[in-house]
Amino acid sequence: MESMNDRYGHVEGWGADLERENRPAVPRERTPPRLEGIHWDQPDQQMSSVEVFISPERPGITPVFGTSTPPAGLSGAIRRRAYQRSENDVRHWLMLMLADRVNVVEGLLEDGRKSPRAKFAAGAVVIGALAYVMLRSRGDRRHWC
Repeated sequence: MESMNDRYGHVEGWGADLERENRPAVPRERTPPRLEGIHWDQPDQQMSSVEVFISPERPGITPVFGTSTPPAGLSGAIRRRAYQRSENDVRHWLMLMLADRVNVVEGLLEDGRKSPRAKFAAGAVVIGALAYVMLRSRGDRRHWC
């Protein structure tokens, strides 16, 4: 009877869990681990100058967080409502995705205030997207040629 090594030895990577030298992470594994010898149990709390949303599942705010896009306008209001819901509720994530899309439109409108050309382009994009969604939802497969 043939052994497992004889049967599968021709397969590249076979037995990678048997010898340390054949593991995919070698030589990237570190000994000692990276976090040995750190001088803190938790990083210092980042100071906030903008509103930061906190998950209802976690106590308090995380030590480090992003502040590049503070919540504002309709998209910020949608995000506030989303963070009132649990993270395991699909509505939480759908509302965050909707807020992202609304934020894009808000950005286009804000850019449009700076330039008439940009305003026209943003309007054309929004009207085109609405027309596409309306035609698609009706099941109308006609082309605009």
